[in-house]
Amino acid sequence: MSSRHRVAAASSGSPLAGRIGGAIVVLVILAALFAPWIAPRDPQRQILERRLETPSLEHPLGLDELGRDIASRLLYGARVSLGVGLAVVGFAGLLGTLIGALAGFVGGRLDTIAMRITDVFFAFPGILLAIAMVAVLGPALEHLVFALVTIGWVGYARLVRGQVLQIREQEFVASARSVGVPPARILVRHVLPNVLPALTVQASLGMAGAILAEASLSFLGLGIQPPTPSWGAMINAGRSHLLDAPHLTLFPGLAILVTVMGLNFLGDALVELLDPRRQRGGDGGRATP
Repeated sequence: MSSRHRVAAASSGSPLAGRIGGAIVVLVILAALFAPWIAPRDPQRQILERRLETPSLEHPLGLDELGRDIASRLLYGARVSLGVGLAVVGFAGLLGTLIGALAGFVGGRLDTIAMRITDVFFAFPGILLAIAMVAVLGPALEHLVFALVTIGWVGYARLVRGQVLQIREQEFVASARSVGVPPARILVRHVLPNVLPALTVQASLGMAGAILAEASLSFLGLGIQPPTPSWGAMINAGRSHLLDAPHLTLFPGLAILVTVMGLNFLGDALVELLDPRRQRGGDGGRATP
């Protein structure tokens, strides 16, 4: 294969898994956004005389232990999962980027202190720390988001710091310094834009982690409280009916599995698509002043 063909193959579009992941994520987002219009029933409506009913034409995914439509609750549960995921990724990403960028760019004692703090957080299992925090604060949506942000920012901070340590040594940064560009402007205009590809990948994978964490905490009764639909809480409510009504746990479990799988596929594709070596084409990552 000629060098030209190898370059063309390397710069081709995202793989099939990435397209599948992107399609899954788009479908889940659309389902969450339009849940009030596409849900077949009111997710809170109870039909007690038909509780635990198996899937049928009237109720495609069946009814739960209180006679509520599972399909409707899954659609509304997607709103909760995506909302928590977006909030956690947004706040944790912003906090971690700020700390990591300052630590990597300024260096010195600030870098040492910031990294020792992240080491302390990494010393504890994240989900156990989140469980402890929510247990102390009490089960509520805002407490859940706060706990997940508290354990989630460290990953962004370490990632951004590592990227900034590499980028600040590039020639275009040295050139900006030599002409008297203020350090804050160098950081914002020249360094951080080169960190965005890695942050995008981290955010897609972090979204999957946040959805899993929310489902885990809700399963334990420390997350979203009834009667608000939550995939984790639906699995918890159905685990006592695994033998007589397995659809109560099957469909929420599949929803979590497919959503997280789609986000991971998308993240893997973004790693290929946003590979700095392909994007820079060997020019050293020069940013436009």
